[in-house]
Amino acid sequence: MAMRRLITYPLAAIAAAGATLAATGSAASAHGYVSSPPSRQALCAARAVPDCGPIQFEPQSVEGPKGQRNCNGGLSQFAVLNDNSRNWPAKAVGKTVSFSWALTARHRTSTWEYFIGDKRVAVFDDGNKQPEAVVTHQVDLSAFPGRQTVLAVWNIGDTPMAFYNCIDLNVGGGGGSAPEPTGQPTTPPATPSQPSQPDTTPSQPGTPSQSGSPSEPGSPSAPGNTSQPGSTSQPGGAAGTWAAGTSYRTGDQVTFNGKSYQCRQGHTALRGWEPSQFTLALWLPL
Repeated sequence: MAMRRLITYPLAAIAAAGATLAATGSAASAHGYVSSPPSRQALCAARAVPDCGPIQFEPQSVEGPKGQRNCNGGLSQFAVLNDNSRNWPAKAVGKTVSFSWALTARHRTSTWEYFIGDKRVAVFDDGNKQPEAVVTHQVDLSAFPGRQTVLAVWNIGDTPMAFYNCIDLNVGGGGGSAPEPTGQPTTPPATPSQPSQPDTTPSQPGTPSQSGSPSEPGSPSAPGNTSQPGSTSQPGGAAGTWAAGTSYRTGDQVTFNGKSYQCRQGHTALRGWEPSQFTLALWLPL
């Protein structure tokens, strides 16, 4: 795993993320998580759910072997994500839901899968390509009204690993559609996808394409435009100097090291996620 991260992630970002995660005793680097509607780890990072343990510091790190059907990827340190007794807040959404991922390490991807219970309700095939920094999938949940827990799985293309997120929703309770999905839905296979051959070519940050980019800041359908628990600023407003621990919303503007940035994706800032490190996934230079 260490070799893969060195290949797919800029060295400067590795050093910054390492400083953040040292406090939790984890060797994991930043990868990605569902930020909108907020996943359980996103709620923990925003302190909307208290006493979450280490996951509150690294919501992007729920990585485990492919084929699991749990919220914590089989990682004991993140067991709180499987605890349904914590009364996780359920986001009210429409019958069609846009799931937005914030990716801070854009690993080659085989498929993205969405489950309710044992039923896979959607799958998107990326063909072992590198995804954009922000990935959005539109999923029809009209057959599952009421309170539901959706398991979202990001299957990495060149390793046997995947990333796991659980999102609690009240389907049909409000909300609407958003940007078009990235990737093309495929007919669910009978067995989990097999990883492709490793690609050792270093990945370079690029400009997100239209299919993987969020809507313009301030647009009602923009990923992350939904109010994040604990947010301290208004969408599109000046949020002052960037600070770890602050909940930023799409459109917020900050300064960092004398430069100005605008938030592209709602999130709670962590040390190592400075705007200069994550201009593709989270921040747009002005």
